[in-house]
Amino acid sequence: MHLLILFLVVPLAETWLLIKLGGQIGALPTIALCVLTAVIGSWFIKRQGLRTIAEIQLAQSKGLLPAQQMLEGMLLLLAGVLLLTPGLFTDAVGFSLLLPGLRASLAQRGLNGLQAARPDLRQPNVYEGDFRREDDDSLPPRR
Repeated sequence: MHLLILFLVVPLAETWLLIKLGGQIGALPTIALCVLTAVIGSWFIKRQGLRTIAEIQLAQSKGLLPAQQMLEGMLLLLAGVLLLTPGLFTDAVGFSLLLPGLRASLAQRGLNGLQAARPDLRQPNVYEGDFRREDDDSLPPRR
């Protein structure tokens, strides 16, 4: 059912909206608006994508699993696809995914759902340290 909505209803709604807007403001301004939203969206996605990559690297350097940031990165990718797709509805959804608060909330909701479905995926406790095996004296010392 979701695929029916995605592949049938959304393109039909987009086409209808573009025809209506084109009838109101003209064909060239409608095309220019679609191109403008793609350019502006690409610029925002680049900035926020680089910020998300930096957050992932920071989390990894602290020894943390950057699951939240990775999900936000996936949502940014989805926003990019939606913004490059011609249409007003997809642009509105794409731009809404560029809002950091909404994107973080959706990523956290997805992470909570994943953790509820797979409790074994929760972040484990990691203990760092050195060890020495005392029960095997036959091995030569390490250099």
